[in-house]
Amino acid sequence: MRIRRARPEDIAAVGEVTVAAYADLTTGESDSYIERLRDAATRDREAELWVATPDDSEEILGTVTITPPGSPWREIARDGEGEFRMLAVSPAARGTGIGSALVDLVLDRFRADGVDTVVMSTLPQMRPAHRIYERAGFVRDPERDWSPLPGVDLISYRLDLSEHS
Repeated sequence: MRIRRARPEDIAAVGEVTVAAYADLTTGESDSYIERLRDAATRDREAELWVATPDDSEEILGTVTITPPGSPWREIARDGEGEFRMLAVSPAARGTGIGSALVDLVLDRFRADGVDTVVMSTLPQMRPAHRIYERAGFVRDPERDWSPLPGVDLISYRLDLSEHS
């Protein structure tokens, strides 16, 4: 598996992989969040869009959005903290370590930037993702739980990088 920054020719596939990964968590095609999930071009422009591909092809197996300081995609990070969003693995590639590899990329990226803490939000029902985060050392941070919309309750996780080198 290779992990690299997304390229212009990846954008449409990244959007579709993200929509497919979150399909069970939306209310169907009329859900307004689907367009946000599909909009990989804006994430690439306003944050950092990363992809996982097989060693032997350019098929998009997974993606994650790293939100550097100043990015409008940041939701709960405070000054000096790292944050990532929309970790997504193609349903056909789940269970192959792609999600963990993308989380490792995020942590390595923020370590290289000298960041001490990484945070993120997730839906309570995303239990397989929670297991990935917890294996990486993330702990629940209930003080940062929040609701972007009525009926959408997000839980937060935090990792202190100085404790997990």
